[in-house]
Amino acid sequence: MPELQKPTPGVLLLAALFTGAGILHFVKPETFDRIVPPGLPLPARTATLLSGAAEIADGLGLLHPAPRPAARWGLLALLVAVFPANVYMTQHPERFRPLPAWGLWARLPLQPLLMLLVWRAGRNRD
Repeated sequence: MPELQKPTPGVLLLAALFTGAGILHFVKPETFDRIVPPGLPLPARTATLLSGAAEIADGLGLLHPAPRPAARWGLLALLVAVFPANVYMTQHPERFRPLPAWGLWARLPLQPLLMLLVWRAGRNRD
């Protein structure tokens, strides 16, 4: 029987980041409701809870080698899906004070970096 691949420190960090963020979607949903762009074909609260559940499930999925590849794809899809919320925030910085406008803009290039980290963390090592 092959030895179980333990998550690396980087995988543990990403799992904690996404799981923690997902939990916040349920603890403070109004914070996340505000960043849902208008025109989405579902209520903001539904989008908040669905994205929070996905973050929790996929964050936890990174911890075990069997679901890790699926969790990677789930998190990548989630990061693509929430990118419009980040763009929306940069277009309307006055709605998100006290966050500085430069901070909202700084989040945009961090998204591809986070995607790269998820891509690498979601691989099972041989």
